[in-house]
Amino acid sequence: MKYHTDNELQNFRFEGAYIAETCAVNGIFEMILDNVTILPQNSCNRDIREMRANELKLKIREPEITAFVEEGYKVYDADGNLKEKKEDILIAPEDQAAKLKELEGCEIYSIEQEKGVYTVSIDTEDHTFMIKVSGSADAEEWDRFLSKD
Repeated sequence: MKYHTDNELQNFRFEGAYIAETCAVNGIFEMILDNVTILPQNSCNRDIREMRANELKLKIREPEITAFVEEGYKVYDADGNLKEKKEDILIAPEDQAAKLKELEGCEIYSIEQEKGVYTVSIDTEDHTFMIKVSGSADAEEWDRFLSKD
């Protein structure tokens, strides 16, 4: 890849990006994402404006998935009365790789990092998933800058 950053997750905006591919096996956690916004303060961004990238590879080093949840929800009628309540569903470790593959093509709501824990929120057509991955560092790689217009 032509461009590479380390520990610059805060210099990207992942909202609205799409998951093209995932890999989470044998000490590897990688996501290839399309439509990622590269912020002006990114160390590789020579322009002073937001740019974007397709096929951006996000790697988390020394990863451990600490939580993988299909988030619950509540349904109310027009009068505000609770009609249905779905609880959070934990995805079992043995099912996580398959579920990640199912999420390819879905939209990212956010990717945030705090104290070595990366939180990935993913929107599907009718559900939301949250993945927490502890890791020692992150790296981002991509081949070219694209205009946001």
